[in-house]
Amino acid sequence: MALTKQEKLDKKAERAYYRKHKPHVKLTGADIVFYVFDYLVFGLFAIICFFPFYYLFINTVSDSEMVARGAVNFYPIGFTLKHYKDMLALGDLGRAFIVTISRTVIGTALMVMASAFCGYLMTKNEMWNKKFWYRFLVITMYFNAGLIPGYTNMLMLGLTDNYLGYIIPAIVQPFNIILVKTYIESIPAELEESAFIDGASYMMIFRKLILPLSKPILATIAIFGAVGHWNSFMDSVINMQNSPKLQTLQHKLYIWLNQSSNIGAVIDTGRSASEIEKIVNQLNSGTVIKYTIAMVTVLPILLVYPWMQKYFEKGIMLGAVKG
Repeated sequence: MALTKQEKLDKKAERAYYRKHKPHVKLTGADIVFYVFDYLVFGLFAIICFFPFYYLFINTVSDSEMVARGAVNFYPIGFTLKHYKDMLALGDLGRAFIVTISRTVIGTALMVMASAFCGYLMTKNEMWNKKFWYRFLVITMYFNAGLIPGYTNMLMLGLTDNYLGYIIPAIVQPFNIILVKTYIESIPAELEESAFIDGASYMMIFRKLILPLSKPILATIAIFGAVGHWNSFMDSVINMQNSPKLQTLQHKLYIWLNQSSNIGAVIDTGRSASEIEKIVNQLNSGTVIKYTIAMVTVLPILLVYPWMQKYFEKGIMLGAVKG
């Protein structure tokens, strides 16, 4: 519910009063040592986590020759955006980006709705043979048919070289359903009982009561689903072999990695100096474009995750422990 203008002013005044009259706590020597050590350790850990992404970025905006020499370590050298332009010139990369974006959005939305509905269904005692179906759902988390039977199954269902092969297998996620079920069970039962007394049906309660109250856990599983879809490439490598138009961005990055390795493997094969120079130039350019594609691949998740962080922390804690 949105706050009125007066309520916003009251909250602002309350925060200002708290800051002005905030009690001062005198720190002991041990407290100061602890805080200094704490900030140093976690600051160092944050730098270790952040530096690989920073290193990747500065290599994408540096001169390719400097990158090939390994001279780019802490800051860009020969700043340029040419590599991003070269990446856009790759004809099939834009299509791969659209495929990845669409499968992430559609797949995540369907998975969240299926998890919410099934999780709510698993909380109802009226559900036929509820214990059996819940245990059957949990068992699927422990057993996997394997790569070849999985591919054979996809082939028989007609989901190879088919866009739906990205979407349908990922709709039902047992772990996410269990999280949602546990979260819904933490919602006071009196709310649903009062809605029943007022004449609401199961679907109305689900749409107007359960879904709004379950936003934290739904945002949490949305992060799981989005990251999984965005980073997935094995399903593209295995199931989309004959459909280059359906290959994902991560699959294209995988192809570039292989191409760069293959170029480097043929350098020491008795070629002339001019041929070797040409191959080295191709390798340098391919390496930088590989970094650039990797940066574009990682960037959306880096931008979305901090925005969803508050929901993630709240949802994962409330959905993991039943009171």
